[in-house]
Amino acid sequence: MAATAEPGTRKRSARRATHEPGDGDAARPAGRAATHDHQASRPHARHWTAVGPDDATTIVFVHGTRLSRTQWWPQLRRLSARYRCVAIDLPGHGSRAAEPFTIATATAAVATAIDAEAVTGRALVVGLSLGGYVAIETAEAYPDRVLGLVLAGCSAEPVGPTTLPFRGFARLMETLPAPLLRAMNLAFFRTRYRRAIAEPIIEGGFWSAGGAQALRTLLGRRYLERLGRLWTPVTVVNGALDPIFGPGGDLWASAARRGRSVIVAWALHLSNLDRPATFARIVAEAAEDAVVHPADEV
Repeated sequence: MAATAEPGTRKRSARRATHEPGDGDAARPAGRAATHDHQASRPHARHWTAVGPDDATTIVFVHGTRLSRTQWWPQLRRLSARYRCVAIDLPGHGSRAAEPFTIATATAAVATAIDAEAVTGRALVVGLSLGGYVAIETAEAYPDRVLGLVLAGCSAEPVGPTTLPFRGFARLMETLPAPLLRAMNLAFFRTRYRRAIAEPIIEGGFWSAGGAQALRTLLGRRYLERLGRLWTPVTVVNGALDPIFGPGGDLWASAARRGRSVIVAWALHLSNLDRPATFARIVAEAAEDAVVHPADEV
């Protein structure tokens, strides 16, 4: 049975959410400790942003198709006082736009960030849409690095008829002229979200070629049975108004050895942007649960 998350309704969140209430967001995350928008200090570190205490539980955030690490600024702002928050760019996107997207390079990108930023060598991996599938792949390829999973907007197998939205979106990104795609993205984010959320995403860029390649890479891959083989605790998150992925939340959570499904009220597919404070609380709860009851104890 899925839980429904609304601001102020989760009993445990009051203890964990030490952030400002509401859905407003600064353009950049503000951490209590070291903040790195890495460019040269480490060979690979320019591909991610890390904020928060160096010795805290690490959370790695993996963005969705065609976006970049800046998708996660609302969560980094709210969680970096307590956690080491790391937002990465996937191959084909952002600082790694020139690199082809493959499952191997995507999971290696996550693992590299964990190795560099997690003092314990393990992290909670949070992914939305494309990032959710990459998170599952990472947990399978690098089980010793993954403390737990938060899978948002990805509870649909990209096989059979379900591939139609994947193929359709990929086709649009491959065939529409770049100026038109940019205009559509600008209109969507500036209309749908307030400036503090939209502008960092726009600044991070839209990476249609890499996004299309990533979507096509997912086609035919099955994830439900693989969730059942993982010992990792899993939180499945969906927007209540997401017609493609939302209905599958309970099924995906039940496939995991220790899973739960959370529905974010009044949210569409991009639930971390539609309800940033609520999403941050869900992530914090998952982080605390993974620390108290790690995969080794499942």
